[in-house]
Amino acid sequence: MFVDTTATPDDLPVPPSLDDVTSRFPGALFTLEPQPGAEELAVSTVGHGVGRPQAFSSAAITFGLWRRPDDRDDPVNLADISDELRAQLDEPPLFPLPDRLMTIRERMRYPMLWEAVQTTLLEDDPRTIATTLVEHVNHQLMNRFRETRVRGEMPGELLGAATGAAVERGIPVRIDGGVVDGVRLDTDAHVLGLGVDLGDRHLTAVLARDDLPFLDLAFVTRAVP
Repeated sequence: MFVDTTATPDDLPVPPSLDDVTSRFPGALFTLEPQPGAEELAVSTVGHGVGRPQAFSSAAITFGLWRRPDDRDDPVNLADISDELRAQLDEPPLFPLPDRLMTIRERMRYPMLWEAVQTTLLEDDPRTIATTLVEHVNHQLMNRFRETRVRGEMPGELLGAATGAAVERGIPVRIDGGVVDGVRLDTDAHVLGLGVDLGDRHLTAVLARDDLPFLDLAFVTRAVP
């Protein structure tokens, strides 16, 4: 196998920004309602079709969490990371990094709401909102809670996976200043899930329970830049 040892971080492709994805996403892309404790950081997308750019199937937004947003230097805002990782972050990087990667590196000191709010386009998919929410919850558990919830080598077996039987219906969810009927998955020890069927798309949100006291669970359509 050929390995290019001359590649540098500057050679890595630049992922699309959240504004880029918002401008290309078909119709409404949802995010948390603006609030001091949540800061949009990045977006992950799933696409389909051939060529570039691909058509989007879903987009999930990651946020930074500020437990005390009025004083970002307060240690309460720091993430619970290992001493080893903290020591690595305290040292200069082994080689120069572009500004965008330095920003990501510094952000690792603080907690994140990883892929917390997701918009999924349905197109011809007959899936239910319960199915989409369960998949989002289990994706979070597999990736954010591996140490306690996953057994075995990658990808591993998820212990206590969410199922559709646990999804409650008729739950009020706030979107764009109004209230709509949604669903909720509130039986997992680590996360809470909310979802709304909006006809041609699903909105789902999955948040760690430890983060809930610092958040207002209301959503808005993200403005197209």
